[in-house]
Amino acid sequence: MSKTITSQTDFTAHPVSPTLGAEIHGLDLSQPLGPDTASALADALDRHLVLVFRDQTLSDADLVRVSAHFGPLDKAPITENGRLHAPGYEEVYVISNITENGRPIGALGAGESVWHADMTYLETPPYASSLYALEVPAEGGDTGFLSMFAAYDALPDALKRRVEGLSIKHDSTTNSGGYLRQGFAAPADVATSPGTVHPLVITHPVTGAKALLLGRRPHAHIPGLSVAESEALLDEIWAAAVRTELAWHHRWRMGDLVMWDNRWTMHRRDPFPDDQRRRMHRTQIAVPADRRRTKTDIRREFGNIPKRPDTGENFAPGFNSALPA
Repeated sequence: MSKTITSQTDFTAHPVSPTLGAEIHGLDLSQPLGPDTASALADALDRHLVLVFRDQTLSDADLVRVSAHFGPLDKAPITENGRLHAPGYEEVYVISNITENGRPIGALGAGESVWHADMTYLETPPYASSLYALEVPAEGGDTGFLSMFAAYDALPDALKRRVEGLSIKHDSTTNSGGYLRQGFAAPADVATSPGTVHPLVITHPVTGAKALLLGRRPHAHIPGLSVAESEALLDEIWAAAVRTELAWHHRWRMGDLVMWDNRWTMHRRDPFPDDQRRRMHRTQIAVPADRRRTKTDIRREFGNIPKRPDTGENFAPGFNSALPA
């Protein structure tokens, strides 16, 4: 028996906070999505930045199929425990504290994951991610989300003027759980450690709204400033912009699928007891090639590509995170 293709009129979006997030009602994602439904969901993701689908029953094949409606899927990243993906699906990244036969089946353990956007150390960071809950702990493990439009709006006017035109280097050595990525050493000097430079403030090309592109706090650096000046300014920005009252936290239930726009949000995870199992499967959605901007586009929007203060050479910045779906 063939599966029914869902039409775009079959779901409704219900906002969950003043700044971002909506629960999507009326869709069974184990069924095929028609092109109108997929397009309407992409519009909803653009509008709400985070989408929550409750009470889903999805296989890894379903997760890959649904995610692929939004763009090409990346392979699971290399983590502190190597490249850990679901059997038969290199695109499905396993996030878990579970060990089997003495080996972890996933990454990030049970500790806190600090505020971050995914893989902003790449020249073209991911467009979006989908995270599906297979096992959840009885306490902890909630995921917080923050609109980077709201974060920019929260800056005092004087600080907005100060950060305009600045860039920020996004560290590539350490993941959101504080683990060193395989093949990297702990940074000895954040001014020269590995990373990619992006604008600190980005502008939505359609709405004109401004957003912060912070990536994550550890090992970040603002080129052109001394380490002490950079640290002081970043501390000021994070204190003003990354505040509890601006965030929304999702309390997980088994069968939840949460999708977020990685370009305009940050997220974090609460710690949870290590003796409680948590198993999540995630896909990472790349920016489609026809939506990427060239460096000529970026120079027109942001001015000249910044130069390294130590050598005077151009950075190789990645600005494609700012393109809308």
